Amino acid sequence: MIIKDLYFMKIALEEALIAFHEKEVPIGVAITYKNIVIARAHNLTETLGDITAHAEMLGIHLASNFLGKKYIRECTLYVTIEPCIMCAGALFLSQIGRVVCGAKNYKIGFLYTGIKLHPKTKFLSGIMKNQCSHLLKKFFFLKRIHKF
Repeated sequence: MIIKDLYFMKIALEEALIAFHEKEVPIGVAITYKNIVIARAHNLTETLGDITAHAEMLGIHLASNFLGKKYIRECTLYVTIEPCIMCAGALFLSQIGRVVCGAKNYKIGFLYTGIKLHPKTKFLSGIMKNQCSHLLKKFFFLKRIHKF
């Protein structure tokens, strides 16, 4: 399972890199169904001027449309950083089967706020955590020194 998780997390990281180059907070997702990527997304909050345009929210929307249903129980979400409480709420309601995270989110991550995923959702964290956290740190460093 870990090799498959690495493969799909690399796709989520590719999405995060797209966000980075678009000057969006570099968070990316890939959603799989039966080991096939059915949705890819990255943050678009700046581009769309929409605070809800997080990668996870966009990915859930795309996956639901692809499957033609609101519950995506058979899917796995690969995300480069632990979801915030808004995204965790959407993941709960979508009843997604599995969530695989890269880096932890010590500021606004759902684990640190006490929010829980759906009871049937499996959760794994730490896949490619160094690469995922490095990209976020680089982004915020560049923002602080006004290079972005």
